[in-house]
Amino acid sequence: MSTLFYTDPACLNHLTPEGHPERVDRLRTVLAALKAPAFAALDRREAAPADPVELLHCHPQSYIDHIRQAIPSEGVAPLDADTHVSPGSWDAALAALGATLAATDAVLMGEASNAFAAIRPPGHHAERATPMGFCLFGTVAIAAKRALDHHGLARVAVLDFDVHHGNGTQDLLWDEPRALFISSHQSPLWPGTGAAHETGTSGNILNLPLAPDSGSKEFRAAWEDTAFPQLEAFKPELILISAGFDAHADDPLANLNLQTEDFIWITERICDIADAHAQGRVVSALEGGYDLAALAQSTAAHIKTLMERGA
Repeated sequence: MSTLFYTDPACLNHLTPEGHPERVDRLRTVLAALKAPAFAALDRREAAPADPVELLHCHPQSYIDHIRQAIPSEGVAPLDADTHVSPGSWDAALAALGATLAATDAVLMGEASNAFAAIRPPGHHAERATPMGFCLFGTVAIAAKRALDHHGLARVAVLDFDVHHGNGTQDLLWDEPRALFISSHQSPLWPGTGAAHETGTSGNILNLPLAPDSGSKEFRAAWEDTAFPQLEAFKPELILISAGFDAHADDPLANLNLQTEDFIWITERICDIADAHAQGRVVSALEGGYDLAALAQSTAAHIKTLMERGA
């Protein structure tokens, strides 16, 4: 079995203001990198847009309606200083969720051991009723809830190595004891959440704040010494990844100093634990990463590692 790969052209129709870091070229650059011969074996699939009812796993209907009504008929409209919508944003968000849910469903039905969803807009900053940080809906958190509620899993882990704390995922899973959320992130840095004392209602949240200018040594130590032992003890039946690559040293929005090899390392270690406890089941979805060259290289390395482990 090969790694499943999902994307949707609708994700290219979510437009942001000129000069905005979360831009269409991010996804275009990733897709271009995956045209290389090394990715010929990817099982590339199309997914239908998510039914909006899936959003109710994590968001109230009033919030869903608010986002739908905020979509402009033309141009770009701000939801806050950083988060914008355009005429194609609603369809893009449902396409992103549809790709992630299809990847989750397929892996849980045994069609492959792992999958990657190349999507935008990202999702890990969207709180229960607040869009923020370029995000409209909590895509990966919704996938976790679907795995629990629809597929009947007892334990799902969500791992987030984006440089910004996944405050939205934390909010959406705060009181969900069946889900373990682990986030490594630069601190201090926007959005200002993610302190070590934020642990969820049942100890199901683990935050790993990293000081500015931290690099491979600090990143790997945080995961190896703290995160992976807790993940092993949790014994997840599925691991979901919020795969942000903006902790790369070349990224313009933060000050961590990871290299592409660090993303290979953490992908391998996650797969090790998935092999031990989750039948190898891993589903990864794109979050941040704003230097185009670093994003393309890191995403490609992450997917290549998934392909090697899923073969």
